[in-house]
Amino acid sequence: MNVKTSSGHSSKPASRQSAKAVRRENHPAKFSPAWVVINAKDAPGYQMELIDRIRDGVKKSDWKQLILNIGATEKEFELILPTSISSMQKKSVYGRETSERIYELARLFGLGYEVFDTKEDFKNWLMTPSRALGNKKPFELLDSSFGFEMVENEIARIQYNVYS
Repeated sequence: MNVKTSSGHSSKPASRQSAKAVRRENHPAKFSPAWVVINAKDAPGYQMELIDRIRDGVKKSDWKQLILNIGATEKEFELILPTSISSMQKKSVYGRETSERIYELARLFGLGYEVFDTKEDFKNWLMTPSRALGNKKPFELLDSSFGFEMVENEIARIQYNVYS
């Protein structure tokens, strides 16, 4: 039953409002790491906003949503993140270094999903040794900014069919 309020808008029953809130939870907040994965093409235009988000720190809930959206576990990123997973469990907002790495991961996965046919193809590529990367698995290089750059460059080469 809808009831008119003094502003002329109808208020919806509580069950509909909670269903709407649940739907909103499945859609990542604008500029969150999960949003960056989905909107990889748009993200470069929002770099200043992303810098502010990194400075303010990524919320634990945004990190959890990113992990859920890419179909991974926190444990898989333990060696890539600059802090331990157990330390991350204790915080509600992460520091700059951890937040920056989370956004780097989001950008990388967004690029990978754009270039590879499926999410699974990208994940398989990340876990397969690459001659162009010194016979290392691309995923193993993601613990440093130089490694991220090398992996991003290799994805760009694949995107434009320029193989080394």
